[in-house]
Amino acid sequence: MNYLRPKTLLSVILFFIVLSASAATVDTVMIYSHCMQKNVKCVVIMPDKYNDDSAHLPALYLLHGWSGDYSNWVKMAPDLLNAVDANGFIVVCPDGDYDSWYFNSPIDTNMKYETDVAVEIPAYIDAHYRTIANRNGRAISGLSMGGHGALYLAIKHKDIFGAAGSISGGVDFRPFPENWGIKKYLGDYVSHKENWDKNVVINLVDSLQNGDLKIIFDCGVNDFFINVNRALHQKLLDKKIDHDYVERPGEHNWVYWNNSVQYQMLFFHNFFVANKVMN
Repeated sequence: MNYLRPKTLLSVILFFIVLSASAATVDTVMIYSHCMQKNVKCVVIMPDKYNDDSAHLPALYLLHGWSGDYSNWVKMAPDLLNAVDANGFIVVCPDGDYDSWYFNSPIDTNMKYETDVAVEIPAYIDAHYRTIANRNGRAISGLSMGGHGALYLAIKHKDIFGAAGSISGGVDFRPFPENWGIKKYLGDYVSHKENWDKNVVINLVDSLQNGDLKIIFDCGVNDFFINVNRALHQKLLDKKIDHDYVERPGEHNWVYWNNSVQYQMLFFHNFFVANKVMN
């Protein structure tokens, strides 16, 4: 018979204590998109407090990056569930397809992820979960393609989202006209430049007034998107639009994103507290 040595036994006990420390509940739901006439998968993470009382909670919509899916954040960000419990709000991770960039394509009318993620999915979540069903109780962020998507959707749907963030976001993808399949949905850059100009975050900023949204975005200094994030930061400064912008050591990878999301969740927690939708 094999016996555990005291140090080994202690390690096993500590492992299960850590494993059970996060009591967040994870649902995977299928949400029918009327605009695209198909089902879209979505992860919903509820903090421990959701199960303890009947209070309605705010929600953060957290978007995945290019080539990812709805499950990425739960699978790849090991500190996310603890952060959900610590901050006490719901996190919703919708599927944005492999390479949608979260806009409604003027080329492929079957790709309407702007409408789906900004309108249809929040409506479903509000109908099926105890959420704060107004912009003061909704925030949106995401990584890479999802960072672009989050700011893009928030700027275009300020009636839905009150705060927005981006992590390593492709906030201007025009310097990369051959990358990530974008031309499938906007047309090639040379022939369809207007489509590209109308669908990048840095240009949508022209429609913002100071105070329209609470904004946070960050990027690693060794990330290939660092220059477009710096340009967005400068444009917001020029327009005198308040925002939080952070650069820190890091690359375009999950080590950076797992770390960054925890700071952004604190930012959104403070936004919800300031709007008196949570304690």
